[in-house]
Amino acid sequence: MRRSHGLRQRALALKREALTVWIAARDPRTPWAAKVLAGAVAAYAFSPIDLIPDFIPVLGLLDDLVIVPLGVCACLRMIPAPLRQAYRAEASHLAARPVSRVAGVAIAAVWLAAATVVAWYLLR
Repeated sequence: MRRSHGLRQRALALKREALTVWIAARDPRTPWAAKVLAGAVAAYAFSPIDLIPDFIPVLGLLDDLVIVPLGVCACLRMIPAPLRQAYRAEASHLAARPVSRVAGVAIAAVWLAAATVVAWYLLR
C-alpha cells in the first residue's frame, strides 16, 4: 500500500509539472524555443490521443511514462529559473482548485454524443 501512495504522489507531481509547462507555453515572457516545446509537450500530456494507443500492451503506457516526463524535463530546463518558480507557484495554485464533476459529466456527454453520431454515420 505504501508503494502505491508514492506512485500517486509522483503522478500528481508530474501532473503539476505538466501544468507548469502549459502555463509557460502561454506566457509571453517564455523564450520562444521553450514556448514551442512547452506547447507541444502540454498538448501531448493533456490530449486524450496518444502517439501509441494505451490499449497496446506495454508500449501504450510506456510512451506516457517516457515521452511526457522527458518533454517536461527538457522544457523546464529551457525556462529561466525565476520564471520557472513563478510558473510552478501558479500551477500549484491551479492544481489545488476543486475538480468540477459537472464539467466532467458535460465533457463525457459531448464525447458520447460525438461517438454516437460517428457510429450512426458509419452503420447507416
